[in-house]
Amino acid sequence: MEFLTTAAPAFAGLAGRDPAALFRDLPTPAYVIDKARLKANGEILAGVARRTGCKILLAQKAFSNYDFYPILAPYLAGTEASGLYEARLGREEMGEKEVHVFCAGYREQEFPELLEYADHIVFNSVHQLKQFGPRAKAAGKSLGLRVNPQYSTQEGHAIYDPCAPGSRLGVTREAWDREMDHAALKLLDGLHFHTLCEQDSTDLEPTLAAFEEKFGEFLPRMKWLNMGGGHHITRPGYDLPLLERLIASVREKWDLEVYLEPGEAVALNSGYLVTRVVDLVENAGIQVAILDVSAACHMPDVLEMPYQPPILGALAEGKEGHLYRLAGPTCLAGDVAGDYAFARPLHREDLVVLGDMAIYTTCKNNTFNGMPLPDIWAMEDGTLAPLTRFGYQDFKMRLGSPRL
Repeated sequence: MEFLTTAAPAFAGLAGRDPAALFRDLPTPAYVIDKARLKANGEILAGVARRTGCKILLAQKAFSNYDFYPILAPYLAGTEASGLYEARLGREEMGEKEVHVFCAGYREQEFPELLEYADHIVFNSVHQLKQFGPRAKAAGKSLGLRVNPQYSTQEGHAIYDPCAPGSRLGVTREAWDREMDHAALKLLDGLHFHTLCEQDSTDLEPTLAAFEEKFGEFLPRMKWLNMGGGHHITRPGYDLPLLERLIASVREKWDLEVYLEPGEAVALNSGYLVTRVVDLVENAGIQVAILDVSAACHMPDVLEMPYQPPILGALAEGKEGHLYRLAGPTCLAGDVAGDYAFARPLHREDLVVLGDMAIYTTCKNNTFNGMPLPDIWAMEDGTLAPLTRFGYQDFKMRLGSPRL
């Protein structure tokens, strides 16, 4: 087993550069977004769209750093939102592109404003389709319904399985048969299913078959099909030919516009989280490196999913080299990124670079314990430029009246 180098996919944007020199003067902790990697991902996605005629959207829930939307816009058909604020962000920052929105529960007080931003509105229940659909249709919107094919492909990540028994996401065929009527069906322009998470087209294939078995009879009256997100299209080794065959089969069989809305694939391996070792402690023979970054605050998916992020120069859960548990500075005992082996001992003030930190980080981070939010930097051609300056007021403004 080898320690991760810049040849690893998560650090490919650093190839040919000395990370220690590049990040030496960077105030930490800091997110660094690599423009070149975003463009590389965009080119892969645009290739799929060009060869198949499908449309690909950015699911902003995974990556909503709008400073980079102008870079992504040439490669994408638009954005997908999970609610009002993301819909507005997509409309304001992606230019003249499509804005799609899906929410598990729309609120009456927000819906009029949502109609100002969204082009496609997908409902999660027949009830909400009936409640809001006529108004949305009168406003000229394209309407869809999320359905649940009840076909699980998740292994080990139940929290991300929309097809688990008792799921609140998507209308099952049983619920469809019980609640759908002719008037509601006439409102629909398309159907939507989203069942994948960091998965390959080999998982999409049986899911699509299950969807067609349950809901295929309604497709001849539809205009589009949205196959959701979770497609790891830009990951090395992803089966692109199979994905393209599946898209082509839907377009040919049902004469439908096909949408995909990946989030991770758009910004996969395009970000780094740069941190420093604050202190080193030992307990029961375990060497612990306290970092100035928190798993709980700054990369919450590490604990939520859970998973172990790649670290430059380290070997996850290795038995070689110098072993350390990397942990954050908060009071949470479980604020731990994982156990790693390094080729050399760590010292206080050493730089530690975590990879694949553009996705589900800046859009999910928090200020628990009063932790400062890491600033966000852009990297282009080996040059770093600051985009944000977060401070005390960003912590305080979320907790009470704005007394500046």
